Amino acid sequence: MLVFTLTRAVLNTMHRMVYPFLAVFARGLGVDLAALGLAITTRSLLGSFGPFLAAVADSRGRKLGMLLGIALFVSGTGIVAFWPTFPAFCLALVLAMLGKFVFDPSMQAYLGDRIPYQRRGRVLAITEYGWSLSFILGIPLVGFLIARGGWMAPFPLFALLGSVSFLVLLWMLPRDPDPEPNRPNFWANLRRVLTFTPALLGLSVNITMSSANEVINLVFGVWMEDTFGLKIAALGLAAAVIGFSELGGETLSAGLTDRLGKTTAVAIGLILNSLAALLLPILGKTIPGALVGLFLFYIAFEFSIVSAIPLMTEILPEARATLMAANVASHSVGRALGALLAAALYTVGKSYPWMHGILANVMAALLFNLLALIALYYLRRHIR
Repeated sequence: MLVFTLTRAVLNTMHRMVYPFLAVFARGLGVDLAALGLAITTRSLLGSFGPFLAAVADSRGRKLGMLLGIALFVSGTGIVAFWPTFPAFCLALVLAMLGKFVFDPSMQAYLGDRIPYQRRGRVLAITEYGWSLSFILGIPLVGFLIARGGWMAPFPLFALLGSVSFLVLLWMLPRDPDPEPNRPNFWANLRRVLTFTPALLGLSVNITMSSANEVINLVFGVWMEDTFGLKIAALGLAAAVIGFSELGGETLSAGLTDRLGKTTAVAIGLILNSLAALLLPILGKTIPGALVGLFLFYIAFEFSIVSAIPLMTEILPEARATLMAANVASHSVGRALGALLAAALYTVGKSYPWMHGILANVMAALLFNLLALIALYYLRRHIR
């Protein structure tokens, strides 16, 4: 568990560091922000297909899937360490994301095979600490390295840490069993996922609640800047608030999800997330109030999304890794849908003073959460 969590912290730090240091990387690479933005967009587009590489964990074994993910990550970060150019940087973004999207579902399927469902919520929530710790500890470390050694300083460290994780897991994890002669291939497992009603309902829950988060997530920085005119101070505080709210959501999930029941925990998280969204225009009249509102919004979302992971691991055990790969892809689809609407909704909100800028986005988040609750209701009926 410790190795899994620390490995995920490394993978997630590489994934998340681009956003706070976007201008630094642009200057170091000698490109403008538009070019770097295009590279990130390309990463997202290619990364949305990447999770299905994790289906190798169903056909060839969980250990192979995890090692393949780390190998992709090390390849990407190692390229920049030896060839610090813009094309290498773009390739590193893609390979590192593919590595993360292969490792995570393979690891979740591995734990799903070994941990009883009644205790799986706590175990999987602990591995999710790798997400919040990447923001709380990893990003400040990256900033320190860049300040001392320039924009490329983190990449050799990432390659080293990834290599250590590869060797430790290679030694620690038991050997994958030999493939069964008639074991279903990737297409058979994918067909099974896409034709199984509970799996589709579970993916629908993740798509809609990710959309609800993204319609707020994409504009909260602009909203705070427009409202308070304190870009650096307010956004710096907001970033810290988000990191600790993620940690809090994961801790609550570790302690409560198994006790409450997975579907009940997700439903409670969605309801609390909706209430927190409604509070944003009310609390957002002052900086402390806005930060409290964001903390409540993100902690409820993190609790929901982490509580849904053990639920998804048990919907289709016969194709567990393939379904968890589709689960990762569903979050990408949800974020893309939310991002598509967020800016337009915020523009509408700014046109009417009574909307306090963000009310249109809040209403969209409520609608997406309602759709998630409806899908969760029918999923619970199917599970019974």
